[in-house]
Amino acid sequence: MATDDLKALIRPGQCSIGRTLDFVGDRWSLLILREASFYGVTRFEHLRTRLGISKAVLTERLDGLVAHGILDRVPYQQPGERARHEYRLTPAGADLFPVLVALLEWGDKYRNEGLAPVSLSHKGCGAAVSGGLTCASGHHVQQSEVQPEVGPGLMPEAERLRAAGGPGQRSAA
Repeated sequence: MATDDLKALIRPGQCSIGRTLDFVGDRWSLLILREASFYGVTRFEHLRTRLGISKAVLTERLDGLVAHGILDRVPYQQPGERARHEYRLTPAGADLFPVLVALLEWGDKYRNEGLAPVSLSHKGCGAAVSGGLTCASGHHVQQSEVQPEVGPGLMPEAERLRAAGGPGQRSAA
């Protein structure tokens, strides 16, 4: 199926990127995820102090990230203090780590003149960690080598349009 045909199949609200940005696409949510992913910061007051964010905005973003399954709200209590919560990454939240690494690398390259304020290394061997695309066979892939194709989420729509002679169909003429 041609890329133009694929574009014709995607309806508003179906795009996985758009749906993801609906709940992690603002500055504060991404910075909260950075703190939890890179630095292990999980407590409300620590997040508020490190980010310089208002209590109201932090509460709203944390509630949204919890509601969407990105963070878990876990109670804890220091001796002699009231019960509080910390916010730990769920598996879905941890799976956003490559997205954060990609943003970090892009920012290093285009916003920090290539001078990384933070570098990432593998705890096991000390080698530098970087993001990137690989195919299921393990090949490193460039953007120009990627071909969008109809995925399982669009299969029923593609089949319906093919049956109706829509995108992807060639006339018999």
